[in-house]
Amino acid sequence: MLIGGVLLGGSAYLSRPTQAVSPVRVAAANVSDSGTSLGPAGFAQLYVAAYIEAGEGSQKALAAFYPAAAQVSLSGKAGEQRAEQTAAVRFTTVAPGYWSVIVAARVTGPTVAADPAVEPPNPTGAGSSGLRYFQVAVRATGAAGQGGYVAVALPAEVSEPGHGGAPSLDYGPSVPAQAADLAVQTLQAFLGAYLTGAGELDRYLSPGTQLAPVTPAPYTAVTVAQVAEHAGATAPNTAQAPADGAVRRLLVDTAATTGSGQQRPLTYAVVLKARAGRWEVAAIDAAPDLATGATPTAAATSPAATSTGEGQG
Repeated sequence: MLIGGVLLGGSAYLSRPTQAVSPVRVAAANVSDSGTSLGPAGFAQLYVAAYIEAGEGSQKALAAFYPAAAQVSLSGKAGEQRAEQTAAVRFTTVAPGYWSVIVAARVTGPTVAADPAVEPPNPTGAGSSGLRYFQVAVRATGAAGQGGYVAVALPAEVSEPGHGGAPSLDYGPSVPAQAADLAVQTLQAFLGAYLTGAGELDRYLSPGTQLAPVTPAPYTAVTVAQVAEHAGATAPNTAQAPADGAVRRLLVDTAATTGSGQQRPLTYAVVLKARAGRWEVAAIDAAPDLATGATPTAAATSPAATSTGEGQG
């Protein structure tokens, strides 16, 4: 099998041994899966990074992930290309203890243009970087929580996984924040204390709610720009004191200003609860509520390459 020339600094030829691959433990990736994707995904990221940086003499480093790499012939200088960032972006359970992981890697180093007549090769790697995707097959070794992971083949470079459309959220339309809205006043003061360190955070929290300010404070100012009521909820008379126990679930769009003057938009899903005639923050939800029927399915979040060939290139 030929592996893209510049990726390994030349060509690589794989002679597949006929004997079974001996599982190898990789201490850095020897993480208990515990029913999650954490272990295999972390292993795949380390493997892809080592693969991208591989070159002549790198067989031993690759064999720590993929034992058959000892029979791979590599040419070119190791480290010509590097994976500056890696992230597992798709995860499929092929069988118990066997997974397919797609890893995105931001690759820096020498590149060759698709058409050298249009764009000459970049031999130095200066300024070259790109996001590329590699599909990796990972198998568990040993009992759950006691073994490690092993790759069963070299990575396969694939096209960018498809992206679905934006999901529908369970909130009404966003409207400009009104300064007279008592809820907006609470949110403005709360986010100021939370993100800029201005004021005491606890005074804006409902009893029993525990939140700590972001430290060190990343922003110098925060403005509540827009709010959206939870679907089906009717906005109360925002200028009147709310009745005790009343609840508002809001999607809050803000503009936060950094020390350099850059404005960064942020969105929070916030639950407000009324007490003593004022609104208090009862929770910052982990995620905005999705509209009914918008919950993603397993098929929509896992690589389809194992069944439909999606993502193979």
